Amino acid sequence: MSFQTFNFHSSIMAGIQALGYVTPTPIQLKAIPPIMQGQDVIGLAQTGTGKTAAFVLPILQRLLKGPRGRIGALIISPTRELAEQTHETFGDLGQKTGLKSIAIYGGVGMDQQIRKLRSGVEIAVACPGRLLDHIWRGTVDLSFVDVLVIDEADRMFDMGFLPDIRNILKCLLRPRQTMLFSATMPDDVRRLVQEVLHNPVTVQIGRSAPATSVSHTLYPVKQHLKTALLIEVLRHTETDSVLVFTRTKYRAERLAEQLDKAGYNTASLQGNLSQYRRQAALDGFRNGSVKVLVATDVAARGIDILSISHVINYDMPDSTDAYTHRIGRTGRVDKTGEAFTFVTSEDASMVRAIEQVLHAKPERRTLQGFDYTSPAPVSSGFFRPQRQLRRRAV
Repeated sequence: MSFQTFNFHSSIMAGIQALGYVTPTPIQLKAIPPIMQGQDVIGLAQTGTGKTAAFVLPILQRLLKGPRGRIGALIISPTRELAEQTHETFGDLGQKTGLKSIAIYGGVGMDQQIRKLRSGVEIAVACPGRLLDHIWRGTVDLSFVDVLVIDEADRMFDMGFLPDIRNILKCLLRPRQTMLFSATMPDDVRRLVQEVLHNPVTVQIGRSAPATSVSHTLYPVKQHLKTALLIEVLRHTETDSVLVFTRTKYRAERLAEQLDKAGYNTASLQGNLSQYRRQAALDGFRNGSVKVLVATDVAARGIDILSISHVINYDMPDSTDAYTHRIGRTGRVDKTGEAFTFVTSEDASMVRAIEQVLHAKPERRTLQGFDYTSPAPVSSGFFRPQRQLRRRAV
């Protein structure tokens, strides 16, 4: 089946062809028809399955028939990176439609966003906090929104955005079509579905588990040897682009500095960075000038880069959902990838939980020639007590 099956407008088909899309992914095949019929939709799919285009294309088709210069579609995203990515997808697929979108998020000045809003846009892709800032200032008009997408809903709740989402929903008084996309369906998301969706169609692709295109390997190691082991693993592994996850902002920044000193073109991506520096890190990672990106879970969503060959969990994630989202950055669409996880004696319970999700025990690997017996330094400012780490976590 091809995209011709959906009978998209010729201007939309031009965008599809320009991006080289030929065959719809399973989530697109299942989600696009009910969305185009105006039904509320719950989309459950693993990351990297093409779900962004699954709602972008029908929204473009719908807005082509409507008035211009006012916001008809609102997409709520949990992170700046995902908002920017979705905004870019609207621009790429809708390049011949004349429809305009805006990405609204914090970390940058409001003036430029206000000017673009005043010039007239049809699509707003927004993070909750900054969108509320505009609502309270009266610089955004949501009175004509008739399509709402809550994207990465489970991540929204992980980040504490539920109160903000409820406040935004109070400002949407017009009858609308609502879509909710999520990799998992925790209780909080299920309750929101019951509150804001009307007779939704559920579209589910696979189970909420790591993609089968990714292989999984555990590297047992003591905490103080993680950095040395990471450097040796990178030296002995053929990689393309590598995404390394840490638990805290401080550790991401510090580890990036150490890898850079070891000769790797490295950048960090974490919440303390300005939007300019975050974007520069992502741009470098996309164009290949940055080979290793060290990130907190702020990057677990919204990075859609097919060249990521390896995800390395320097720190064990705090849940199986977080593990799924992290390793979903590799093995995307028709690619394969590898996930390496460094495990300490304190990670035993999470290892068992991951094994249950995978229905298999990942290979445990040791690196030949690496000294696993090297003692911890007497004083280390890098590794902090667990309680302090949690206070600094993103």
